[in-house]
Amino acid sequence: MERPNGVVDFAPDPDLFPFESRWFDSSVGPVHYIDEGTGPTLLLMHGNPDWSFLYRKIVTALRDDFRCVVPDYPGFGLSVHPTGYGYTPAEHAVVVGELVDHLDLRDMVVMGQDWGGPIGMDLASRRAERVRGLVMGNTWFWPEQGRMVTTFSKVMGSRPIQHLIKRRNFFVSPLMKRSLRVDLSDEEFAHYTDVVPTPASREGIAVFPIEITRSHPWLGELEARVADTLADKPVVLMFGRKDPALASDSIIDRWRTRFPGATYIDLPDAGHYIQEDAPDEIVAAIRAEFG
Repeated sequence: MERPNGVVDFAPDPDLFPFESRWFDSSVGPVHYIDEGTGPTLLLMHGNPDWSFLYRKIVTALRDDFRCVVPDYPGFGLSVHPTGYGYTPAEHAVVVGELVDHLDLRDMVVMGQDWGGPIGMDLASRRAERVRGLVMGNTWFWPEQGRMVTTFSKVMGSRPIQHLIKRRNFFVSPLMKRSLRVDLSDEEFAHYTDVVPTPASREGIAVFPIEITRSHPWLGELEARVADTLADKPVVLMFGRKDPALASDSIIDRWRTRFPGATYIDLPDAGHYIQEDAPDEIVAAIRAEFG
């Protein structure tokens, strides 16, 4: 399929990403997504610095029994890099919400990891009548994440590290690469590095760590709204415990306090990127709870 103007000139390897690319004409430009399979709907939300490629193994395993919809936020993957866009999680939630409404997705199971958690929780809490359940891992949706995460935000938002993120692709390699517990092939990892080939294309990646602290007001509103709209939904929590920041006992306990009936699955050998480190466990959990 021909790529629309304004998106990154990158073609995924069809052997690694065997899906049809689709684009939605959002309010900020063409947003890339995949829409694979039939059955109950899974809306799969990525984080930083990745894109729908992160979910390739899960989609391949589940598309015979589920409809898997996986968007790329503006500035990520094969989506537009719009001018005048702030790349904030609040903006991303609005854009993905437009896609949800356009596709008229209903009875959805929303999965999120990293920033896909708060972005997914935001759009789900605004459309609770369309949500069947939630699958969340190595993520959060409230303002205070603890000293380690706050320090990470400040360090990654500093001028020297922002320069490295934009000029040297530091967030992808080495940071993401060192966080993975599985060994990806060079061809696989190139789908994370080569999809952001220029400093300008890495703006969204650079903004996300700053937003950990800058988005506190938005996250505070989100936390309150979730309590009012999603408290009775079935929830699966899956945490890769080799992630020292977003899989701490305090974060997991906070999730379990807010959703006391949630199914909790410990992933002792997985790190932050659970979709790469533990896809089989994720697939089994989704089938067990929502199949």
